[in-house]
Amino acid sequence: MLTNLVWLIPTFPLLGFVLLGLFGKNLSKNTVALIGCGTMLLSLTLSLGIFIEAKDNATGITIKLFDWINTGSFSAPFAFLVDPLSLLFLLIITGVGFLIHVYSAGYMHHDDAFWRFFAYLNLFIFFMLLLVLGDNYLIMFVGWEGVGLCSYLLIGFWFKNTDYNKAANKAFIMNRVGDLGFILGVILIYTTFGSIRYHEVFDVANSFASGTAIIITITLLLFVGATGKSAQIPLYTWLPDAMAGPTPVSALIHAATMVTAGIYMIARSNILFTLAPLTMDIVAGIGLFTAIFAATIGLFQNDIKKVLAYS
Repeated sequence: MLTNLVWLIPTFPLLGFVLLGLFGKNLSKNTVALIGCGTMLLSLTLSLGIFIEAKDNATGITIKLFDWINTGSFSAPFAFLVDPLSLLFLLIITGVGFLIHVYSAGYMHHDDAFWRFFAYLNLFIFFMLLLVLGDNYLIMFVGWEGVGLCSYLLIGFWFKNTDYNKAANKAFIMNRVGDLGFILGVILIYTTFGSIRYHEVFDVANSFASGTAIIITITLLLFVGATGKSAQIPLYTWLPDAMAGPTPVSALIHAATMVTAGIYMIARSNILFTLAPLTMDIVAGIGLFTAIFAATIGLFQNDIKKVLAYS
């Protein structure tokens, strides 16, 4: 079964990052592009194969790799969950990621740090894949923080420009504000449900009444994390400034993948949000207000990348 090989999907970009990080400076630009794009093509091909094989399995398949953390009553295995939601995001991340890698091969060819750019891109894809494949909130959080780190590295890639450094710092700091809400939500999930694994949390959650205060608190904290990562009001101002990075970065992080992390997290936690009608009203209100407010700002922007960011 190809599904048992799902661990290879994030491993290929990680391998590309290691090779380029260690040896990229001594490789030709064509070889660097071949490694960067080749690892993404391998991940995309395997993702397509697993999608075809497992797309009809609505309950999902858990692939446990090893025991990660096991202390006292707390345990968090390093395992991947293959279900329709994770498969959909796998195709988006590897598909769009591969196309952007190919585009970057031409767009960044003039840059002296060409190898470093591809190393960062591969590392970003690795963390994004980890975020959507993990079978518990802790693995999601590792991927969540990883894409935040990579966004900082990529936005400030041309670090000799002070404005770009400031934009990278702004994105990093504002995302940490949202991440605080997310990690508090995960801690509260463990203290409430006794686990951080999705299926165990959701099984226990089904016994709670709709509108329970603790469920509302958890979902609101998780949503704070989503507002930071997906640039919703009030944590939206980092996104237009982040367009200071190279254009492929804008496409990869701020249009296709990283800003969908919040969407994925809420979709994955849909059972919790269903039990919190108040939170769902707030999510709808913030989303609607963000769409109207940001689009209005976008009408008065002159920089095409900022227009796209606000849209």
